[in-house]
Formats: sequence, structure tokens, C-alpha cells
Amino acid sequence: MNDTIISSRVTGSAQMQGDLWSARARDYAELQERYFLPLYESVQRRPELAKSRSSLDVGCGPGLAAQVFSKTIANVAGIDASAAFIDIARERLPGRNLRVGEMETLPHADGSFDVVTGFNAFQYAASPVNALREARRVTQPDGAVVIATWGPPEDCEAAGHLKALGALMPPPPPGAPGPFALSDESKLKALVSEAGLTPIAVVDVECPWIYPNLDIALRAMLSAGPAERAIRNSGMERARDAVANSIAPYLKPSGEYHLNNKFRYLIARA
Repeated sequence: MNDTIISSRVTGSAQMQGDLWSARARDYAELQERYFLPLYESVQRRPELAKSRSSLDVGCGPGLAAQVFSKTIANVAGIDASAAFIDIARERLPGRNLRVGEMETLPHADGSFDVVTGFNAFQYAASPVNALREARRVTQPDGAVVIATWGPPEDCEAAGHLKALGALMPPPPPGAPGPFALSDESKLKALVSEAGLTPIAVVDVECPWIYPNLDIALRAMLSAGPAERAIRNSGMERARDAVANSIAPYLKPSGEYHLNNKFRYLIARA
């Protein structure tokens, strides 16, 4: 597989998501993305990926997961709706196959990759089952597809800030998925099976978010796409106040903020 750099036009929900996540892409890359490292490393160590020579990260963001995979996988690729994220990913992984595009119409040939991953990505597709079918299409027969999502809300102390921001957003369209749309294990397995994939294992990973002070916490937590939606609808001051209030219980005597979160991933066979 050639390590080319190609961009393609995004439309529909991906265009909206790409715009939202691009707004504070650098803050997200430098302050927030690091907290998902335990999740990426857990997937990288799975025996199902041990012999993989090529991977595609769907919704790759600024490319940290692809960086992790590049330690053991020769050909890593990524696609994201955010052009700003892809620019940062290209800085981190120069010359690799990194594209701006839609997860429901992947610009790759059938069976192009040994493994395809989606970290907090597939639940935001207009049709998650179609996005997973696309992931299956571009995966080698008997290859692996990894779907990672938030754990149950009761296991995520960051759920409070998401709820607080949700109150500042315009009403979502009917049937719109939320961040916890695939957190339930039975729903996750059912969706994967509907897409023609065979569930193999479900793994939970602890991903604590530890911020040195309130300013860094707010910059990091307000850098994600849903936060940007709240900011545009209700203003930065209200968004900052909402998040600050939601994380106040997690302030330590040192001035740090500690939020314990659990993320979940499912490994499936194509």
C-alpha cells in the first residue's frame, strides 16, 4: 500500500462534524488526546493484531492512535472529517496515507487493510451500521475491526461535563446518537453483528483524565466537537462555567483535577 497523502471532499454530517472538531484542533491534540493513550495501547497489544501489517484508523483525529500502531504495523493510514486534524496527523506521520473524508464512503479498495479501527467514531456516523459495513469492506477476510466507545455513563466521571454541555446545545435531530450510544455491550454486539462482523472480545480500559489546573482542564475539555457546538449556541462564557461547575467535585488539594473514566472496545472478525 502506497503511503500517499490524498484528501477528498466531505459532505453531510461529516462536513458538520469536521467543522466542529477543527475549531480547536490544536488544543485537542496537545491537551486532550493524550488521555486516550491507554486505550490505543491496549488495542495495539491484542493478539488479534499481532500479525497485522496494515491498519486504517477511521476518525483518526490528530493521529495519536496511528502513531501508536506505527510502532508495530508497517503501513498505517487514517481518515477524518476534520481537515485541521489531518494536518496535525501529517505533521506527526509525514508521508503516510492520511485523508479527509467520510467514514460511510471510505476511499479505499476492498480488503485493503489487516485491521480497521474506530475510536469514538462510528457512533457519530449518520448510519453507524453502514459505517461498520464500510469498515468490513476494506478489511482483509478474517481481519480485525475494532470499535471503541465510551464505557457506561456510571463508569465515566466526565459524563457530567457532557451533560452540562448538552444543556447548552440546540436540540438534536430525532434519533441522533449521543456519546454513550454504543456503551451498552449488548447493543454494541448487536450492531456489529448487523454489519456482518463476528464479535470476538469486549475489553474495558481505564483512561483517567488528570489536568494540572482549571485553565488547562477547560481548554482541553472545550476542545472537542460537542463542546464547540455548545459554544456556538450559548457562548464561551456559559460553556466554561458549565464545565467548571461539572468538574468541581474532582478538584484535588494539589489544584489538579482527576476524572476517572472507563472506555470500552470490541474486537470483531471481518
